[in-house]
Amino acid sequence: MKKTTVLQVCVAFVLCSPQAVTGSPVDCPDQDTAGTSCAISLEKLLERAVQHAELIYRVSEESKLLFDEMLISFGMNLHIPEGTMCAPKTVLVPMSKSEIQQISDKWILHSVLILAQFWIDPLVDVQTSLENYENAPSALLNRSKWMSSKLMSLEKGILVLIRQVLGEGGLALEVPEETSERFVSSNMFETVRKDYSAIYCFRKDAHKMQTFLKLLKCRQIDKENCTLF
Repeated sequence: MKKTTVLQVCVAFVLCSPQAVTGSPVDCPDQDTAGTSCAISLEKLLERAVQHAELIYRVSEESKLLFDEMLISFGMNLHIPEGTMCAPKTVLVPMSKSEIQQISDKWILHSVLILAQFWIDPLVDVQTSLENYENAPSALLNRSKWMSSKLMSLEKGILVLIRQVLGEGGLALEVPEETSERFVSSNMFETVRKDYSAIYCFRKDAHKMQTFLKLLKCRQIDKENCTLF
């Protein structure tokens, strides 16, 4: 209970802070019209991207807890099987330290961008769906809107990082064809299960994005002193 309270206070600060609501992982007022330059240092860009991803993950955790509480009030009990495939199949998570050491910075940026782009539409769908619930908590609605908006901001930030880290060439992306069709519903129960599945899976993938960006920041900034991974 104490851990939940601390998390709620933290997320409340995030949602109520003007900087958290209006800010973005990168802020490039001097960016040229082609979007290929940024006056902020790479270190600051990475720091902001990591902070942004951390906040998104924290809010996703709070959203899942709020959804759980709503299900209890509805008298519903939904179970998501362990091992449920959430991330696009093109994003394979390294399972060992040796695998982590072998992945490239390009792979990290590509994976985070793919995850961000993959979840934008499903989160918008969840937001729209929750607005049609009769008794959805306002706190859950606010968090779903926040996550949807901030994920799009993170996507823009990753695109800037790609130019900063990889240069003018950037990435030749092959966006996965998977969509939110796996969550298609035909009745109210299925709609709730679809929305819960999306929140459940996004929370897991938000943690992956946070971890990948921390690894990238560690490699780019700390270099030889990078002992976190």
